Parts: sequence; C-alpha cells; structure tokens
Amino acid sequence: MAQRLDKWLVYARFAKHRSTAAELIESGKVRLNHERVEKCHRQVNPGDVLTIAIGPRIKVARVLGEADRRGSASIACQLYQDITPSEKADATA
Repeated sequence: MAQRLDKWLVYARFAKHRSTAAELIESGKVRLNHERVEKCHRQVNPGDVLTIAIGPRIKVARVLGEADRRGSASIACQLYQDITPSEKADATA
C-alpha cells in the first residue's frame, strides 16, 4: 500500500492544500527516509520516516497508514506517529 507524498501530506494535515504540499516538496523541505524529495509523485509507505520543515519548525513523523480523503484531525493523527525530538532534549545535548 503506497500513496503519493503530496496527497499524504494533505490527508495527514501537514499541508492545507495539495498545492501547498507541492511547494513544500519541490522547495526541498521534505525528506523521505533521510533523502531529499523533490517530486510530488514519490510514494510513501507505512514505516517510512518523513522530515518536514514547516516554517521555523522541523517535524519528524513515521508513516503508519494512508487515507482516501482529508478527514478530521483525530483521523489524521492515526496516519502517523510524531517522532520529533523534543527541544528540551536538544538543549541538553
């Protein structure tokens, strides 16, 4: 089971529109399994790790599943596991 990266970013609520997701991807602000992604059609699968630069913040998420459409926030949260390192841990390192 795989899904286009731009659709997944919208369905998981990292971007509000596919055009916004495409801008994130094409500007090099998204990494898939530590590799920079520049094409929207790249496929994501459960278990993949995404690193997304949204404004001044970096989010790291493990893909858990896919969706057929953009749903509520509670449904979107089921699509990924947030594995972003805490800022507190970064400050002590």
